[in-house]
Amino acid sequence: MINVVGLAKSYRLGSAWAARPTFREALAALAVNPVKRWRGKLAERAASETFWALNDISFQIQPGEAVGLIGRNGAGKSTLLKILSRVTAPTRGRIELHGRVASLLEVGTGFHSELTGRENIFLGGVILGMRRAELARKFDEIVAFAEIERFLDTQVKHYSSGMYMRLAFAVAAHVEPEILLVDEVLAVGDAAFQKRCLGKMDEVAKGGRTVIFVSHQMTAVTRLCSRAILIDAGRIKRDGDVYSVTAEYLKSDSGTTACRQWHTLADAPGDDVARLKSVRVVTSGATAETIDIRAPLTIEMEFWNQKPGAMLIATFSLFNDQGVPLFVSSDRFGAAGRDEPKPAGLYRSRCTIPGNLLAEGPVRVVAEVSTGYPVYQIHFLEFDAVAFQVVDTGEPGSVRGTWGRNIPGVVRPDLQWETVPLDQLAPV
Repeated sequence: MINVVGLAKSYRLGSAWAARPTFREALAALAVNPVKRWRGKLAERAASETFWALNDISFQIQPGEAVGLIGRNGAGKSTLLKILSRVTAPTRGRIELHGRVASLLEVGTGFHSELTGRENIFLGGVILGMRRAELARKFDEIVAFAEIERFLDTQVKHYSSGMYMRLAFAVAAHVEPEILLVDEVLAVGDAAFQKRCLGKMDEVAKGGRTVIFVSHQMTAVTRLCSRAILIDAGRIKRDGDVYSVTAEYLKSDSGTTACRQWHTLADAPGDDVARLKSVRVVTSGATAETIDIRAPLTIEMEFWNQKPGAMLIATFSLFNDQGVPLFVSSDRFGAAGRDEPKPAGLYRSRCTIPGNLLAEGPVRVVAEVSTGYPVYQIHFLEFDAVAFQVVDTGEPGSVRGTWGRNIPGVVRPDLQWETVPLDQLAPV
């Protein structure tokens, strides 16, 4: 459906591309010293720089495939979508698109503030490639999705930002092309809006249409896509199954992996009481950045105690990719936890998390060692100490089972359930 071969896009940076002088200014400069002026212009052009936003990009996408395009800010993702959308031309290379293309590069593209919601549905839809008859057929569905029935004949300049975004996405989401390009739609709006966007995108992807989806939310990418392409500095760094590629992105984006080490006390985080030596994520006896949702995992921390008799407490705090805390666990929690003075030396703390507890998606770990007695004091608090990705393949043993829809929430515990006829219900 999409064939990209040797695609590259360059931009010129530097003083040679500053605003051009007026005709009068140019004549005056030449009259004063034409030779100096000409040499200066050559020097300016020599000092200018060529910036390659994309360089030698090649890939193919098959019909019905949903592909996540991920990478850091400035990696070239939006530039690639603009070329695929024919908004800008490549410097070299070629693209082949087979089928009708619709792109949602910015929510609200084509809307006019002086027109009503009704008028903007037709205007925005036509700009996105829909025919008027098609818009008329889907009009009621678009209005219902946007939830703006009462304000349909009000100028959109009077809409709240949430109403405006709902209407814009509703129009774009009801385009039915063979190829759909979507850039960071989920970066705007509240949680309810994002949930609606995800649901609609899921419907589009499962409808057999080819989708390229740009997002920094790895949970959304892994849910909607079976394949991902990681772009770094204008080049494809990795192209493959969505879980392995998002795990690679998680490693490069956070600057951490599933294992970090500090080999000397001088370099290690901490103070004169305790310093961090290493943190790692372990499953099935090996360090791993990708964790099967069914498998138990262990977070392991080694630290130096430099103060004999210190009452040290080891703590892990887990967060998802949106910064939402999943839980905090300490070796002082629960019945087994007790304060004991520790001799000086190297210690290892391990926290085991059972399978089918965490929901799928990226997880970041904060490692901490503190003193709880006689006064509370933090000795080190290492943010993003390690990071890993929980994946759910849907194989037997997963909480998901045959449930095909999204399962929201930060945890996904395997709880006991019973559903029986009332006459068969055992007494409690």
